[in-house]
Formats: sequence, structure tokens, C-alpha cells
Amino acid sequence: MGRPDFSAAHAVLRRHHDEHRLSGVSALISQGGDVVDEFCIGEADIEQGQPMRPDHIHRAHSNTKLITAVMTLMLVDDGRIALDDPIKQWIPGFGATRVLRPGATSLDDTVPLARDITVRHLLTHTAGLSHGVFDPGTMIFEAYGASGVRRQDCSTAMIAEQLPALPLLFQPGEGWEYSMAPDVLARLVEIVTGQRYIEALQQRIFGPLGMVDTGYVMRPEQVPRLATLYGGNLADPNEPGLTRLEDLPWPRAFLTPVAREAGASGLFTTQADMLALLSCLFPGRNGPLTDATLAEMFRDQLPAHLCVQFLRRGPMPDLGFGLAGAVTRRTSTLQPNSPAGELQWGGMAGTHWAISPATGEALVLMTQRHMGFWNPFWFEWKAASYAALDSARRTRWS
Repeated sequence: MGRPDFSAAHAVLRRHHDEHRLSGVSALISQGGDVVDEFCIGEADIEQGQPMRPDHIHRAHSNTKLITAVMTLMLVDDGRIALDDPIKQWIPGFGATRVLRPGATSLDDTVPLARDITVRHLLTHTAGLSHGVFDPGTMIFEAYGASGVRRQDCSTAMIAEQLPALPLLFQPGEGWEYSMAPDVLARLVEIVTGQRYIEALQQRIFGPLGMVDTGYVMRPEQVPRLATLYGGNLADPNEPGLTRLEDLPWPRAFLTPVAREAGASGLFTTQADMLALLSCLFPGRNGPLTDATLAEMFRDQLPAHLCVQFLRRGPMPDLGFGLAGAVTRRTSTLQPNSPAGELQWGGMAGTHWAISPATGEALVLMTQRHMGFWNPFWFEWKAASYAALDSARRTRWS
């Protein structure tokens, strides 16, 4: 393979920084376990004039879900749980959960469960749960807010007590809705292992992989490396302009311990730690999961008529979902050259990752822009990066 030319990918990030959509961003690409590109531009703190460095710490938000998926699948490999086990075996309240009747206009217009919620449903966001974030103005959004399940003083045990009392949006397995399901999985891990969730993560993932900068509460020496969070126009992510944001997701988040150490969000991490994890999620690398489980993690778990969808974006039929992220079914306008079978996701503050098992490539992008999940900068950078890799492959075989 020839040496890839990533100058166009760098130009994408430079443009979004120069036009004040991103404060600072660092990115890297690995292939076959070797880093083939690193790029860093901008500021970790605009007001203090602090340059962005690859070792800056970022709010992982929904990148936490990848770690939760891996932790859950490790217990599957251990034989302690199975993908199609009903969650009510460990959290009995889910045996009595109700389901909203189609077209329901009140929370009590429900029907009984047609089937049990399973571990697989939770991993694939097909359990019927919601997230209480991405559907403002809806009945279920208001219900999640009123229940307190997103508060910082709501522990995983409390989440597992509150969620079964809220109705599901659909019968398990009959729809796809991005949700708090990984928070339930975090509680499952606690019950099965007898440990606090962070203790299980530290023992099974962070320690063995050397992920020294990932956690829920920072050590004092880490605090200066926390990149500042900025926000732009939520309605138009391409509009220039950044505003410094404090106290998100709550005052002194990541600095002071709170009850909430959840599976869907809440971790901070670094580029190096994310790469350490991603690099192990390829067959044959003796990572935390067996090759058979990795194959299942990468497999699109959704039937053809279901796909990833969000209220504002609508259905995205070219994207299915595996056990840890979205699976690229085929190229599309949004992803013109993403390899089929690519697994990818991101966090609300703009951190993103992608793995292509077919090509052995892993991509990591770290920035701190509120509501930065799947903003244009990610897809544009990813397309330019894959174009460089594809061009180098063609050069090798020409």
C-alpha cells in the first residue's frame, strides 16, 4: 500500500476550525494496528489561548456506550449472561413494564409486553426505551424528565428502578430508538459482578488496556487537561460561532463525585485511550472479546425494515445497528465511501470513532462541541480519510 495523503482530510478539520465551528480538534487513523495519520489543530481553551493537544481529556458522553457494550459482551464470553436472556432475571421490574398503544396520547394508554426485553434488545436499542434527550416536546420526553432518571443524583440502581415504571415506545424488537438501555446494562454488570460499575470497568477494561485517562471523576493532576466545551447554533451546525459552556451536563461534572456513574454517558477519555480500546476490537488481536463475539458485535442486528433514525433526521435506511454502534449497510449520500460493515458512533460533545473490520482501520476524532454528534465535520473528515486510504490501496495494486 502506498503512503496515504491525508491533506484533504486535514483541510476539512482546518476549515471547520477556521470558520469557528470547532474550537480545537485532534484526529488519528490506524491501520493494521499502526497509526498512519495524526492531526491536531486549534485550541482546547480559546479564552486562555491553550492549544489543543492529543493528550487533552474530552467528555466522552455517548462514547461511553461502546465501553458498556464491550463490558457486557465480556460477561457473555464469560458465560455469566447470554444475549437472549430476559433482563427481568436480574431486574424483575422489567417483567411488568407496559408498552404504549400505537397513537397513545397518555402514558397510561398501554398494553402488556408481547415478549421479554433481552440483553440483545438493550445492546441494539430495540428494547422500546427512550433517551429523554433527542425528542423534546414529546410525551415520553416529558415523562423521562419528570422521572428524574437523567439527574446526576440518580444511580444505576435508581435508574433500574425507575425505567421499568415508564412505558415502552414499542414492543421489544419491533422498532429502533436510541435510548438509556446501556444504563440498564451498567446495572446488570453491577448485579452480575457484585462490583460498582466503575470498579468492573477498571478491573476488566481500563487497567488491562492501559486506559489511564478514562473515568467518571478526574484526579487532580488530570483537571488541567480537560478541554473546554463550546456550543454553536443547535438548529444549524454549519453556522459559524462558538460560545463557551459551563456546568454541562451539571455543575462541576467530572470534578466532583456524584451518584450517577452510568453506562450510556458520563465517562471522560482521551484519544490514546480510545485508540487502545478500538485497536483490540479486531479479530486475531487477543483483545477483551473472542473473535466469535466480535463478529456478532459487528453484525447488523436489525431486520431490513428497521434502521437508525432520529426525530430530526428521520429514518436512515443505509445504517443498521450492531451490538455497539451503527453498521454501514451500503454507501449513501451521507457516507459516500464508508466501507460496508463499518461500525461507528459518537458522543454529544463531538467525539467520534469508527472501525472497519474489512480493512483493519480505526478512526478517532476528538473535539468538544455541544451537540456535535454526527455534525457535518465528522462525515466530511471520515469521507476524506477513507478517500486517502482507498487511493493508497489502488496505488499499491496498480
